[in-house]
Amino acid sequence: MTEPEVWFEDLPAGRRIALGTVVVDRDEMLAFNRRFDPQPFHVDEEAARASLFGGLCASGWFTASLWMRCYVDGVLSRSASMGSPGGDEIAWPAPVFPGDRLEAEMEILAARVSASRPQLGLITLAGTLTRDGTTEVFRSRFTGMFGRREHAANGAATG
Repeated sequence: MTEPEVWFEDLPAGRRIALGTVVVDRDEMLAFNRRFDPQPFHVDEEAARASLFGGLCASGWFTASLWMRCYVDGVLSRSASMGSPGGDEIAWPAPVFPGDRLEAEMEILAARVSASRPQLGLITLAGTLTRDGTTEVFRSRFTGMFGRREHAANGAATG
């Protein structure tokens, strides 16, 4: 792995990061839905048309995976990420359909240095996917753990 570009110090509370755009691929969505969430409105066109959603829609877990991929590509793949202990919110306030164009974003809600592991910074972040700039289709709130540049520069272990 190359030297990280994004450290805890680069993620202060209040920072917003655009994570890019993703277009929902029908075949990819269906393959995921069939394997992991085969409810009728996720896998059967006729059942989906008769459902509350009015058409074939993505599993919420597929939608969460789309956001996660944007987060990895936009931040984690070039960061001093040390994983996540979890979160306290995940929501799918609107359905996602094949062909939807979704904008991914994250906002740092809080940032602090770990009291027990000073080489570690903890951020609380909100992740969102929005369709057409107006309709939120996914949101989550969780903690991310990142190495601190100061400790890496001093030769301290970051993991």
